[in-house]
Amino acid sequence: MSTLSDPTEVDAIDTINDLPTDVPCHARDNLERKLLRKLDLRMSILVILQTLNLIDRSNISNARLQGFEKDLHLHGQQYATTLSILYVGYIIMQVPGNMFLHWLEKPSIILPCCMIVWGTISVLTGFYTGIVVARFFLGFAEAPFFPGIIFLVSKWYKRDELALRIALVSSGGFLSSAFGSLLASAILHDMQGKLGQAAWRWLFFIEGGMTILVAICTIFILPNFPHNTRWITPEERALAISRLANDGHGKADELGKQTTMQGLQDAVSDWKVWWFAVAAMFQIVGQSFSAYFPTLCATLGYDTTVTLLLCAPPWVLAGIVAFTLTWYSDKKHRRYKCFVVANAFGTLAFIMSISTMNKATRYISLFLMAQSGTGYLVLLGWISNTFAREPAKRAVAIALMHSMGQIGNIIGSYVWPSNWGPTYRYSYAICITALAVSTGMFGGMYLYLKHLNGQIERNERDVKDITEIREISFKYLV
Repeated sequence: MSTLSDPTEVDAIDTINDLPTDVPCHARDNLERKLLRKLDLRMSILVILQTLNLIDRSNISNARLQGFEKDLHLHGQQYATTLSILYVGYIIMQVPGNMFLHWLEKPSIILPCCMIVWGTISVLTGFYTGIVVARFFLGFAEAPFFPGIIFLVSKWYKRDELALRIALVSSGGFLSSAFGSLLASAILHDMQGKLGQAAWRWLFFIEGGMTILVAICTIFILPNFPHNTRWITPEERALAISRLANDGHGKADELGKQTTMQGLQDAVSDWKVWWFAVAAMFQIVGQSFSAYFPTLCATLGYDTTVTLLLCAPPWVLAGIVAFTLTWYSDKKHRRYKCFVVANAFGTLAFIMSISTMNKATRYISLFLMAQSGTGYLVLLGWISNTFAREPAKRAVAIALMHSMGQIGNIIGSYVWPSNWGPTYRYSYAICITALAVSTGMFGGMYLYLKHLNGQIERNERDVKDITEIREISFKYLV
């Protein structure tokens, strides 16, 4: 549906593109800084949205500490099934959701509507006893959200700006783990028996209600895509499109030529998409501890309130590390090496937890475990960079990788059975193995993309025409 039919905008693009990118142009630089400031300010609300998204998804793990399983008569693996069923709905809707977003081109409407639906489901979960059904539809409603915001960010920012922005947006994950634990601690401590309801039910009422209120405000804040966002000037619109065209996202005059169905066909026929997707699945199995973080923290032996308070600091540190690592990844154009560093932290943490039940050591290991999640943020930037040239294909590739990754969450839900606690040595061993497989698979992709970059450089040396060089000069960030 993307078109550039306004002659004024096309002329503005031509004017901007005529300026040599290696010649300083204060007017262009000033306009670009103004555009990025405006955009960053609007996009910052995605941090809050992602925080609420993960709070509503993971509040069940906090409710578990305050009678959730007892009140709903859950036994054996039923709690794990309650966790995993969410990802069934999640997997089903991710690719169709991103395809619909690419086709309709209205993320400012689609994403808040998803929030309103899942916020309503979260509120109703507090009343409804069929928790498995409620969790399935919660996953169904949440599915388009995260791939959608990653695709939205990738439609505005250049490749060397992307990983840090994705980390900023995804820092909601760390905030939800930290702030969500603090909020849950207060609700579970103070709301028991209020209006005749258990405290864990109030957890769903309050957090779901917050999501609905914020979603309504978000409709008026979020941008759409560069060519159809109303609150930027024609010059800013032209610059936004030109920036991406110069960065290898395709020529501005070819915007929208690939249809949504062509993007689906191209994505599913590209082996690199499936390689990323399967490797992401192993990566998420290795990070499955996050769904059980309050349970792992409870093995330290403290009461519910203290346990939830202790959950917050590791995720605060993880947020700081995520900003640092992704900033370095963008600045140095390094993706895989930063990913390996994050996985090394996680592996060290698992080894520490296997080796001892000492409280101090195990709590330190929780800090290191949380850092492994930062590698996934670098990975999201990497896949967006790898498929930067075709927006329709990129939309499907992001969703497909993330939805396949959620199979890892289904598997991971069963990696932490209660009878393996409190040591959870077998669980940690499975996570170490999964991280090793994902690191090896992404290492293979790293070597392959480096090989392709070498071929591109050789082709550039062999051509004489500057126009041909521009056609082949796209290089992968590795």
